[in-house]
Amino acid sequence: MKQWLDFLPLLVFFVTFKTYDIFTATSVLIASSIVVYGGMWLKYKHLENGQKITLVATILFGSATLLLHDEAYLKWKAPIINWIFAAAFLGSMYIGKEPLVQKMLGAAFDMPAAVWRKLNIAWIMFFIFAGASNAYVAFHFQQYWVDFKVFGSLAMTIIFMIGQFVLLSRYLKQDINNPEEK
Repeated sequence: MKQWLDFLPLLVFFVTFKTYDIFTATSVLIASSIVVYGGMWLKYKHLENGQKITLVATILFGSATLLLHDEAYLKWKAPIINWIFAAAFLGSMYIGKEPLVQKMLGAAFDMPAAVWRKLNIAWIMFFIFAGASNAYVAFHFQQYWVDFKVFGSLAMTIIFMIGQFVLLSRYLKQDINNPEEK
C-alpha cells in the first residue's frame, strides 16, 4: 500500500492537468506531494531516499514552474530524478560493500556478486533511458508529455520489473519456514 501512495500525487496531477492547465496541476502536484509524503513521515517516521529526492525535486521544479510561469522547469523534473537515481546506482558500485540494488533486493534474492553487479548496471541503464525518454517526449512531443509521464514511464517501469523477475526468479530465496520443504 505504501508504494502505491507514491503514485497518488502523479495521478492527481494528471487529472488536474486534463481538467484545468499545467500551472493549476503543478500547484496540486506540490500540495498533494507534501500531504502524501508528510503523512507517510508522520505515520512511519521515515521516508526512503527516493521519496525524499522526489519530494524535494517536486517542490523545487514545481515552484520554479509557478514562479517563472514556465512549464519547462517541471518537464526537467522526471529526467533529472531518473539521472540522480542512475548516479546513485553507479556510485554504489564504487562506494560501500555492495551495489545499491543488492541493498534493495538482497532479502529476496540469493545471487553471486557478478549477477548483482550486472543487475545494478541494468538499473543504471534503465534510469538513464527513462530520463532520456522523458526529456525527449517532454521537449519534442509536448502535447503528449503528461500522458507519457504518467502512463509511458509507469509502463516502462513495470516492463523492466517483470523482465527482471523473470530473469532472476531462479535466484529467489526459499522460505525456510515452508512446510513443503520439511
